[in-house]
Amino acid sequence: MQNPTENLIPYHVPALLSEAIDLLNIKPKGIYVDATFGGGGHSRAILEKLGPEGKLFAFDRDIDSYSNIMEDPRFTFVHSNFRFIENFMRFHGVGKIDGVLADFGVSFHHFDTPERGFSFRYDSVLDMRMNRSSARNAAEVVNNASEKDLTEILRNYADLKKTTGVVKALIEARKVNKISTTKELMDVVKPALDPRQEKKELSQVFQALRIAVNHEDEDIKHFLNSVLKVLKVGGRLVTLTYHSMEDRLVKNFMKTGNIDGIEEKDFFGHVNTPWKLLVRRPIEPSREEIERNPRSRSARLRGAELVEKES
Repeated sequence: MQNPTENLIPYHVPALLSEAIDLLNIKPKGIYVDATFGGGGHSRAILEKLGPEGKLFAFDRDIDSYSNIMEDPRFTFVHSNFRFIENFMRFHGVGKIDGVLADFGVSFHHFDTPERGFSFRYDSVLDMRMNRSSARNAAEVVNNASEKDLTEILRNYADLKKTTGVVKALIEARKVNKISTTKELMDVVKPALDPRQEKKELSQVFQALRIAVNHEDEDIKHFLNSVLKVLKVGGRLVTLTYHSMEDRLVKNFMKTGNIDGIEEKDFFGHVNTPWKLLVRRPIEPSREEIERNPRSRSARLRGAELVEKES
């Protein structure tokens, strides 16, 4: 068990915690999955609602999160990427589950641990791997990705208005010296950013590289499609997103039943989807929550109930 005095900085503070648990509508005897365990905040809240016959499986690919696991006979920690939810449910002999909660954000721990290289607040090795046994880190991407690939990474994941200057700065700088640290990356891209929004745009560049390093978009797509195969009819999928890419994928999936958001309509013009939306618009943090937890500002909570079997 983690010593509460070991770290003054929390591993993670979940956004919209009570709202997410309410959407999950936990059954005391149900089987649930916390797809992104992190600091264990969601898992603890789920366990509080479960009865003695309930079960909770929690996924996390970062071994650091292992220090947060709790000793509870209803709890099983799975050290793996959530994209493999179908495989591991089968491995543990679970047929169908009653609900899944996925918080696609990055834990405070990643931002606040300098040597992980997720933040430009520290001068550190340029890493950004959520699974530190993965071969490719952010330095590999920055120094080896083609100009075309770097452009696509920034265009798709950074939400920057202008990417050309940043890409050119990276290409020119790496011809002279390898970019190996967060400070070196920051120094290279700063001149290409809008000085009036420098901090915001630096965050967007770092965010884009993190998403690319960890294949976050592909993981989410694979995960969402797998949820259809493991969830019971009447089971619920609840998600927290922090980036337009993440929210778009979830929104498309819950609205149409597919990642691309392609609408297939019946004779009466109704969209064929296996989901019933639990909220019409994403739930956002209140002003009070943002004041308590500024990092929750961009959180968007969505939920849907499976009403048809996966074909």
